[in-house]
Amino acid sequence: MVYERDSIRRMAGYTPGEQPPAGDVIKLNTNENPWPPSASAMAVLARIQPETLRRYPSPTAAAFLTAAAHLHAVEHDQLVATNGGDELLRLAITTFVEPGQPIGVASPSYSLYPVLADIHGSPVHAVALDDEWMPPADFAAQMNAAGVNLTLLVNPHAPSGQLLSASAIGALADALDGVLLVDEAYVDFATPGHDVVRLINRHDNLLILRTLSKGYSLAGLRLGYGIGAAGLIEPIAAKTRDSYSVDAVADAVGAAALRDQAHARRTWQDVRAERERLTAVLRERGFNVPDSQANFCLARLPAGAAASARQLHDELRGRGVLVRHFATERLNDCLRISIGTPAQNDRLLKVLGELLR
Repeated sequence: MVYERDSIRRMAGYTPGEQPPAGDVIKLNTNENPWPPSASAMAVLARIQPETLRRYPSPTAAAFLTAAAHLHAVEHDQLVATNGGDELLRLAITTFVEPGQPIGVASPSYSLYPVLADIHGSPVHAVALDDEWMPPADFAAQMNAAGVNLTLLVNPHAPSGQLLSASAIGALADALDGVLLVDEAYVDFATPGHDVVRLINRHDNLLILRTLSKGYSLAGLRLGYGIGAAGLIEPIAAKTRDSYSVDAVADAVGAAALRDQAHARRTWQDVRAERERLTAVLRERGFNVPDSQANFCLARLPAGAAASARQLHDELRGRGVLVRHFATERLNDCLRISIGTPAQNDRLLKVLGELLR
């Protein structure tokens, strides 16, 4: 017997990046920060007591929210803590989209978006990005015409790393009839000065997703949060969010990580420096690489390359170097490469050079 809903049976699930067992593998396929979490965060983890685990955690992740409110200079009621950024995506869909109502996305984008839409029973209204991986001028108009009440926009864009300016985000929020969720999973690696959080007091339909998975080296902790106007946050925090969705360990360790900005910012700068170096070398070798503001770059193979991107991906994997390939339109001839440590990037470039020769 088959008991799942027909829509679930028909859909395809999300395909995560490969997570190999520990070993001699250079892992540049899932956009993790190559540097370890801060010593402050690890010290808090070491001090977790049995009583902390015996009891239920703070329903709101109070310690973490206090640290986040201080960091962003916002009020507690403008924040909600979630079990990773992906939970916020699901909550936004549950809160703001009637089943059957379309969800707006840019194309290409984060491949989890259509999966969550399928689960919710909503069609996806996808608007193609231009040749520079930017939304077209009529992006908001197309969403409004389709009856979209929630638009999901990852910025910096995945998988290109291109960054839409804060002023452009504000203009989109003004133009859209519904909620604009800006997925800032990678924003910590952008050039300092980019700031969308300041817009939430002017745009009551702007919801910002942040995560500690990338910038704070805590992908294994599963901790994210949303920032927005109090009226946008309240139904998520008080109605649709699971009870105790952020555990006590994540609450304490996440708060410590946010407070240790000196460590986090050093890792961001190190990633930026390696991103620029890797991009320059790949371009010298004939790859087309857009300017990235994330902790990865998108490398389109040189014209006339002897191997396809898929073949190159598989050959790299066979040599112990994992990168990501997407067998989809506009990305089939590209590799997405997470920025690693200098030694990891050297190994990638060495193996890549050998394979291309």
